[in-house]
Amino acid sequence: MTQKPSPQKEAARFRRGVEEFNAGKFFEAHESWEVLWLAAAEPDKTFLQGITQVSAAFHHYTRKNHRGAQSLLKRGLRKLEQFPAGYQGVNLEKLRGELRGWLRAIAKGRDVPAAQQPHIEWE
Repeated sequence: MTQKPSPQKEAARFRRGVEEFNAGKFFEAHESWEVLWLAAAEPDKTFLQGITQVSAAFHHYTRKNHRGAQSLLKRGLRKLEQFPAGYQGVNLEKLRGELRGWLRAIAKGRDVPAAQQPHIEWE
């Protein structure tokens, strides 16, 4: 069983994951959030799994694995759609809109420039 970090450590690790994600360091963000996800209880567990899957999806995308990216984006978005717009201080409505746009682009075979990577707004 994974030991749950203190609330201060959880907040710092989550913030680090957001910063990594926003810097395009998707693998690192995935690693930061995965530690929290594995130790979390519901409903945070589902939220963290969703955001971790989204990060992993973009890691796959940067490695030109568009099929893997699309699959993980769908799964992560499905989890994130279960939560209210400002869950855990994240602007989920904006993020979900960006993720839907990415899914459409990937489905059409479009290559999206790195400058258009999603950004997580967090308080």
